[in-house]
Amino acid sequence: MAWLSPIECFMATKIPKIPKIPKISQPKPARVPDVEDDGVVVLERRTEKTRPPSMYQVVMLNDDYTPMEFVVQVIQEFFSKDLETATQIMLKIHLDGRGVCGVYSRDVAATKVDQVMEAANKAGHPLQCVSEPLEP
Repeated sequence: MAWLSPIECFMATKIPKIPKIPKISQPKPARVPDVEDDGVVVLERRTEKTRPPSMYQVVMLNDDYTPMEFVVQVIQEFFSKDLETATQIMLKIHLDGRGVCGVYSRDVAATKVDQVMEAANKAGHPLQCVSEPLEP
C-alpha cells in the first residue's frame, strides 16, 4: 500500500454526485366518486367562509324618574363617551323615548346592559336598558 501525501488525501478523485430533489407535487383535485371505483369514496374539500359576528345595539329607555345627570354619568362610565356626546345621547333618550348608546357584539352588548341595570338598581333608579340585534 502506498502512502499518500497530505494534499492527495484531501483531493477529490471523482466529482460528487448531487442527489436529485423530488419536485413537490400539487395536490390532485378532488374527483366525483364513480360507481366502478370498488366502493372507494373521495370527498371534496370545501372552503368555508366565516362571517363577522352579529352586532347588537345597546338602547337605553326613557322613564320619568331617573335623573338626567345619572343617565349622563352612566353613559360616560360604561360606554366611554365624553360629556358632550353623553349629554346628546341623554337628550335623545329624553326626547325620543330611547337612544342608542353603542353597537357591540352580542356578548359585549349583554355585559353592558347588565352593568347599566346593576348601577341603576344600586342607585335606586328604574332606568331600563336593552340590547337589540342590528338590522343589516
